[in-house]
Amino acid sequence: MSSVRGLLAASVISVQNSCFIYPACQKCFSRLILDSRRFNCLKCGCTGEAKDASYRYRLSLKIADTNDLFDVTVFGSCLDPFFGVTAENLQRCIQDFNQLSGETNTDASPGVLVQAVETCFIGKRFIFGV
Repeated sequence: MSSVRGLLAASVISVQNSCFIYPACQKCFSRLILDSRRFNCLKCGCTGEAKDASYRYRLSLKIADTNDLFDVTVFGSCLDPFFGVTAENLQRCIQDFNQLSGETNTDASPGVLVQAVETCFIGKRFIFGV
């Protein structure tokens, strides 16, 4: 992996996923394995109660500058201003919505949320740290 870092001004071509948050380990930020009562981090071994799991943003995008296409993933609280809430609060809203609508796929974001994210990002130009 290259250690060269820089800034890239690029436009968002598409949103690559429909699940924008994930249960994250508070120590290493890896995805947690959740069951109905417990969570477990396969990377660092952290465990706890599922109700205490924290959530983090993960937005995968296809972007383009003037010459190339890139796949990038944006993580963490830098997305708070775009969503208007923390990942924790958005997770609660999605859970409540899915419960009210009878949705059984807990990884699914409501279609209206996916559309809103696409409207917010697709066609817009951002500066990405890569």
